[in-house]
Amino acid sequence: MAQHNELGKKGEQLAVDFLLKHNYAIVERNYRFEKAEVDIIAQKDDVLAIVEVKTRSTADFGDPQDFVKPKQIKNLVKAVDAYVTVNDLDVEVRFDIVAIVKEGKGYTIEYLENAFYHF
Repeated sequence: MAQHNELGKKGEQLAVDFLLKHNYAIVERNYRFEKAEVDIIAQKDDVLAIVEVKTRSTADFGDPQDFVKPKQIKNLVKAVDAYVTVNDLDVEVRFDIVAIVKEGKGYTIEYLENAFYHF
């Protein structure tokens, strides 16, 4: 497997661990709908957190969260609308980003709630 794929998988697991530590329940991982993939769907109380995980080996080229593009956001919103409808959920939906940067042997994790808005 390519090194960036390994880093991505590691980042997703770090994000799951972070969410669990902060009392989120993991509802789905890698949910796919048409062209979109939702990294993590988590729930805390009556909020469904749609979590995009961005992992980078360095912040030299910008913060990880800067790599979420408008087309990706549009696809995520469409996927989540379908998910909520199909599962007949009555929850508040929030779009979050977990930004992870490898630093030496460790990682820094930044959790951004309401990282982008439904439009």
